[in-house]
Amino acid sequence: MSKHVRWRLAMAGIVALAVAVTACGGGSGSAKTKRLKMGIAVPNNSLNFAREMYEGATSAAQHAGNIDFKVVGPPNTDGPAEVQLFQNLTVTHPDGIVLFNLAPPLFTRPAAQAVDKGIPVAALDTSPTPGEKVNFFVGTDNYELGGLLAQETVKKLGAGAKGEVLVGVPNPGVPVLDNRATGLKETFAKLAPGIKVVGPFQTYSDPAQNYGAWLAQVHAHPKALAFLGVGDADSYDLAKIKEQEKGTYLTAGFDVDPKTLEAVKKGTNFVGIDPEHFLKGYVCTAILIKYVRAGKKLPDGWFKMPGLTVDQSNIDAVIQREKTPADAYTWYKPQIDTLLADINAHLKPLKDAR
Repeated sequence: MSKHVRWRLAMAGIVALAVAVTACGGGSGSAKTKRLKMGIAVPNNSLNFAREMYEGATSAAQHAGNIDFKVVGPPNTDGPAEVQLFQNLTVTHPDGIVLFNLAPPLFTRPAAQAVDKGIPVAALDTSPTPGEKVNFFVGTDNYELGGLLAQETVKKLGAGAKGEVLVGVPNPGVPVLDNRATGLKETFAKLAPGIKVVGPFQTYSDPAQNYGAWLAQVHAHPKALAFLGVGDADSYDLAKIKEQEKGTYLTAGFDVDPKTLEAVKKGTNFVGIDPEHFLKGYVCTAILIKYVRAGKKLPDGWFKMPGLTVDQSNIDAVIQREKTPADAYTWYKPQIDTLLADINAHLKPLKDAR
């Protein structure tokens, strides 16, 4: 077993366990006198995108210091299970909670109940429903990120390309993923009207189901120009299929699972779109801690976060970044410092989040 895999497995073991964090910077005087009990709820603790976010959140709590920080999430994407874990977290760690979920309607009432109890709740990656009473959200512009993948595809195919491009969404109905797919489709229409977007169709977040869904589409559309997914497993399953089938079509997707980075490094996937989940988890948690310690209400609005195109020009640096959370923090520190220096400058109306 590689050192990297052993590290990731060890990190996964923190889920549902309290992380005792010692003071190591940030805050001063009376702001540090109370040990805070805070945490993050994630949709699952197995897929890379969720792990990146809770590693970023945990890192922020470590750097803030004097926080008992807890990570909770089911082993596989399971909305009702996460609801129960979130509700438990409101009892055991009520000083502040970061909420990342993939089933917004299920969390409307539980989140509102937490807010009514006076628990500061910050939404991460998935924008809150109107009834949640959560008014602070940290996330990327997923429509823009979908458009970015379309732009990179058009660069490869040419604006005059004609043919089919298939688009897959693991969990239809999840705003983050739907917005990426919409950005893809509408950007293709603008930049390469000869390309016919087929889908989006459901690819599932479970890697085995995802592989089967994509394999069926590849066989059903043998002349497609490209297969593009907007989720975590899409990226590495498409690469696996392309290698097995010796495909000449383009494949690409989102996130930075080690298998995805390997596919970009080898050139199997021509590009990857990184929503920079560690950075989001860190910034969201750092802001939550800052406002809780100051005794202030969280700001209202959408704190818009950047994203990154991963290609041959930066793949080696990104692979290095992904080795440990400490490496990720080193990579992101300049951005973290800039983003946190003026929080209001990055706020947009919550209704504009996409």
